[in-house]
Amino acid sequence: MKRIWIALLLCLAMAGCAKTEPLQTEPPAAEPAVTEAIPVTDPPAQIPTEEPTQPPVTAPTEPAVLPEPEDGELVQVTAYLPSVREDLAYASEHNFTGRKIYDFYNAYLRYGTVKKLAAAAAELEQLGFGILIWDGFRPVFAQAALWEICPDPAYVSHPVTGNRAHCRGNAVDLTLVDLETGEMLPMPTGFDDFSPLADRDYSDCDTAAAENARLLEDVMKKHGFTPYKAEWWHFTDTDSYPVEESFEPPVG
Repeated sequence: MKRIWIALLLCLAMAGCAKTEPLQTEPPAAEPAVTEAIPVTDPPAQIPTEEPTQPPVTAPTEPAVLPEPEDGELVQVTAYLPSVREDLAYASEHNFTGRKIYDFYNAYLRYGTVKKLAAAAAELEQLGFGILIWDGFRPVFAQAALWEICPDPAYVSHPVTGNRAHCRGNAVDLTLVDLETGEMLPMPTGFDDFSPLADRDYSDCDTAAAENARLLEDVMKKHGFTPYKAEWWHFTDTDSYPVEESFEPPVG
């Protein structure tokens, strides 16, 4: 009986062992993944943008006002009379001497003479005509060069003893042009034609040339100029000035 009891106890023990679940072991904790820390920065500063603005409105610039010279001052003619045209004959070889006499290309006259010329130009413009200047102020050295080539007081003043009107800055050689075409009007002769045809007896030239020469003469006389009898192109201011010995127009 005792053996049976012991066997029964052993069976019960073995059955309990069979129902016992195996011990559960926790797996090793996984190491956290190492990641690089991304630095936190402030967002980039926004560059302020300026609203487009309109350029400042400026008042239109007034044209420069030239100073008022004394009547006896030598001035560049076109600075005060921009409508007047220039083709200075002695600034090139295209003249009766065949050589260049001076190195400047703008005509100069006494300011008092320019004012008279302005009045004549204004009247001629109303008729559709403009003025073309061939010669104005002439330095004494240029007068001497002309006398050396043509020592004839009827056409070239002596550089020392002559009247030397061009050297005074109050004499001008000119002709008329058509304002629309720019072409020179017919005249008795060309410039520096030392022949009887160039004088102010217009009976020996055609009608159109005579009328144009008379018109130029009448207008210039009306505004204070004296015409030279041997040259239809030459006019001298009735107001006289001394011979200018030192002034030379700028070269070029």
